[in-house]
Amino acid sequence: MFNKPLNGILAAIGNTPLTELSSLMPDFGGRVYGKLEFFNPGGSIKDRSAAAMILEKIESGVLEPGRSVVVESSSGNLAIGLAQICRYFDLKLICVVDAMTTEQNLAILRAYDVGLDIVADPDPLTGEFLSVRKRRVRQLVETTPYAYSPDQYSNPLNPKAHEHTMAEIAAALDGQVDYLFAATSTTGTLTGCANYIRKNGLSTTVVAVDAIGSVLYGSEPARRLIPGHGASVAPVLLDRSLPDRVVHVSDLECVVGCRRLVHREAILAGGSSGATVAALGILREEIADGATCVLIFPDGGDRYVDTVYSDAWVGDHFGEVAHLWKNDIEPQPGPSPVTHH
Repeated sequence: MFNKPLNGILAAIGNTPLTELSSLMPDFGGRVYGKLEFFNPGGSIKDRSAAAMILEKIESGVLEPGRSVVVESSSGNLAIGLAQICRYFDLKLICVVDAMTTEQNLAILRAYDVGLDIVADPDPLTGEFLSVRKRRVRQLVETTPYAYSPDQYSNPLNPKAHEHTMAEIAAALDGQVDYLFAATSTTGTLTGCANYIRKNGLSTTVVAVDAIGSVLYGSEPARRLIPGHGASVAPVLLDRSLPDRVVHVSDLECVVGCRRLVHREAILAGGSSGATVAALGILREEIADGATCVLIFPDGGDRYVDTVYSDAWVGDHFGEVAHLWKNDIEPQPGPSPVTHH
């Protein structure tokens, strides 16, 4: 996967299962597969990005085990992926998180002995934390000896790692991938997969699954409830020409997608995985019979048991529609925008 073979727990990064989902949409004329990225040792697809961004700097001498300090903004999966990598190589990690970070994620980071720098107040203009967290990272790098920030939002090694993700998918299906559905945030996964597809001449239609309220692909900025799906600030990595299609999915559709996935396939997956399930449902009528569709599931549902999988949380945020998944009724929040490129 990388320039040198990985050892120890890091050897488990990548080569995640690609599983056919034969019960997800019984009346669908194509075949559906899920790329189960929660089988990475840190529990998410971000293990790939973390390893790529850190290992290259160790090999080049920029990072020195036992001395260097890694500083990054993340309140979720990348933070945990970095925590694992940095602990393995005896690098100190300072993670800039915010008041919305879950207690579960904070507990995991503390278990890895990560230094936590918590941003308490959002940007007064946008109400979002990301821009404030990134400013804090810059301050820490400037004032901390031997500090380095990988910056997942601009680092080309982030998408480079996901060329391997797509290579695994293509190898498993002999290159016969008609549709690839990837949820977007830093856009690293989508960018890397799309680059592999183009370099290797695959005919795959790349579908970017964005959140309603995300600024990535033309939606008006709005508050979002599902972490790791969409973005309040467009990352440097964003290339709007890469996806062939863009589907915007609501928070409610993510919830219904997640619960349908666990109900029909016994797969407990995270919020952005539910978004890809919802996006497939939105496009299903235009996908030809016999087509092969791959959905990337970035993380597992264990970190969402207090939100997506909590009836109380769903009821508080969505009221009378909270029960719809149980009867496999599609939510009706209004048409989801679909963009053709």
